[in-house]
Amino acid sequence: MQQTIKQTCFRRPPQVPECRPGYTFTVKFMTFLLSRRHALAVTAAASLSPLGPARPALARNEGLDLGTAEPFDFNRLTADARSLAAKPYVPPLVRAREMLERIDFDAQMDITYRPDRTIMADTATPIRLFHPHRYAKEGVRIHLLDNGSAREIIYHPDLFTFGPKAAFAKGLPPDVGFAGFRVLNRDMPGDWLAFQGASYFRSSGEFNQYGLSARGLAIDTGVPPEEFPLFTELYFEPAGDALMVYALLDGPSATGAYRFLCRRQKTVTMESEARLFARKTIERLGIAPLTSMFWYSELNRAAAADWRPQIHDSDGLAIWTGDGERLWRPLNNPKAMMTRSFFDRAPKGFGLLQRDRNFEDYQDDGVFYDKRPSAWVEPLGDWGKGTVMLIEFPTDDEIHDNIVAFWVPKEPAEAGDQLVFSYRLHWTGEEPFMPPLARVVATRRGRGGIPGVADRRPFDGRIKYVVDFEGGDIAKYRSGDPVEPVVSVSRGKVIEPYAIRVNTTDRWRIVFDLKAEGSAPVEMRAYLRKKEGEALTETWLCQHPLGLP
Repeated sequence: MQQTIKQTCFRRPPQVPECRPGYTFTVKFMTFLLSRRHALAVTAAASLSPLGPARPALARNEGLDLGTAEPFDFNRLTADARSLAAKPYVPPLVRAREMLERIDFDAQMDITYRPDRTIMADTATPIRLFHPHRYAKEGVRIHLLDNGSAREIIYHPDLFTFGPKAAFAKGLPPDVGFAGFRVLNRDMPGDWLAFQGASYFRSSGEFNQYGLSARGLAIDTGVPPEEFPLFTELYFEPAGDALMVYALLDGPSATGAYRFLCRRQKTVTMESEARLFARKTIERLGIAPLTSMFWYSELNRAAAADWRPQIHDSDGLAIWTGDGERLWRPLNNPKAMMTRSFFDRAPKGFGLLQRDRNFEDYQDDGVFYDKRPSAWVEPLGDWGKGTVMLIEFPTDDEIHDNIVAFWVPKEPAEAGDQLVFSYRLHWTGEEPFMPPLARVVATRRGRGGIPGVADRRPFDGRIKYVVDFEGGDIAKYRSGDPVEPVVSVSRGKVIEPYAIRVNTTDRWRIVFDLKAEGSAPVEMRAYLRKKEGEALTETWLCQHPLGLP
C-alpha cells in the first residue's frame, strides 16, 4: 500500500468546529489515505470561513461564468459512463501542473471562496467551491442543473480571495476546474456535506463534526496497487429542502454514473444509486466503501503513546445480516494489514460506528472524537451473495485513515459487466435501526487469572477478555437469573467463561480467559442468552491479535 508514494508531508489543523494553534503533524501516507485525509483537512479549514450575507445567486447566476446549456438527465450520464468504459482509459490532463504543485497546504489555507459568490444562496442548500491545489491537480468539472439543462461553472480567480502565500495562483487558466464543493449549514457556521478528492465525500452528521468518509467505489483495496477512480464531473440542483448530486466516475478499471439525494434533518441521509461499467476484470470490487481511523481504545490502550484515553473516528463495524443476526466487531490497530470477510446474502446493513459518546473517554476538546459521526449503509433491494469486508492497517497516529469497510459481490466483475447498486447512506450518532438486543459497549483485554492473587504463574500465557453489554431487555435480569455466556474461538481454549451483572449499572458482562496457541490471530465469538434459550445480546466478534501470547 505504500509503494507508490515515498513520502508526502503537510500540516493540518484539527477538524471542525474550531482550529487550535500548536497542532502540527508530519505525515507519511499510505496510498489510499492521501486524497481523503488531506481533503478532510481542507474541508475543516474551509468550514471555518465566514458564511457572509446570503445572496440569491441561482436565479441570476451573479458572479459566475457559465458554459453553454446542455441537455442532462441521469440516463444521459449513464450513457456517458457506458461509452467511456468501451474506450481505453485516458488519464486526466492536468492543466498548469507546475503552478498547482506550488499550492501546498499553507497556500490552500490562504485561498477562500468569496461569500458573495455563494451558489444557490437563496435555497436550503447553499454551495461553495474548493480551489484546486497540489493534492487535487486533476480538477473536477462542476455543473449547475436547471430544468433539465446543465451549465458548467467555469473557473475564474474572481471566485476566490488570495492571501499573500497564494497570490501567484491568480494566474491559473480558466480550464483547471475545481477540487470539489461543500454544502453550507443554513443556521450555523460551517458546512454539512463535502465532495473532494478522488471519489471521496463526507458529512458532519447530526453533531456537526467531520470524521470518517465514504467513497464512490473501492478497487483492489488491500491488493496492491490500489486504484482510485475519480469523480471527473459533478452536477447539482436543489430538490426542495434537499440537494440532488450527480457524478461521473472514471478510472483504469471501471466507470460509473452516480446520483445522491442528500438531505439534512436531525441526521444526514444520502439515497444513492451507482451504475457501474467494468473496463477490465477487477479482483476486488468494493461497493459503498467507508473509510475511517482507529488508533486505540480501551481494548488496546496499553500500546498507545498519547495521553488521551482513546483516539478513534470509529470504534467498531456493525453488521445486520440477511438472516437478521446483529454482529459487532471492535476495530483493531494490527501490527500488519489484516483482512476479515463476513459472508452474507442480502445484507440488511453495515456500518462503521462511533458508539462511545462520552467526552471523558477521549478528553479531547479540540477535535471532539465523541462527536464523530457514524455511517451506516442500508442496501436498497437484494444485493445477493457476497461479503462485508473489513480491512485494518497499522497506524501510529491519528492522522492516518487505516480502516476500510465495503461490500464485495460474490461474482467478480469481468470486463464488460454492468452493475447497479442502490443504497441509503446514513450519517448519524447511532445506527438508524436499533436492535431489540443489548449492544456491546466496551471490550477490554488484560492479564489472565484471578485479580488480586499474587502468584499468577498457573495462568501464564492466558489473556483475559471482558465484554460489556447494555440495552434491550437485559437490564431487567438480576445476578443469579438464568443468563449464560456463549463463547467460542477459532483455535486455542476458552477458560472459565462467566456472566455477571455489573454492580450499580444496567450492564451485563462476559468474562473469560483465552489460552491462545501459536502466533496467528484468533477469531472469537460471544453473546449472552437465556439459559438454553434465545439471545439477549448482539454477537460480539473480536480478533485476538497477531503476536500476543
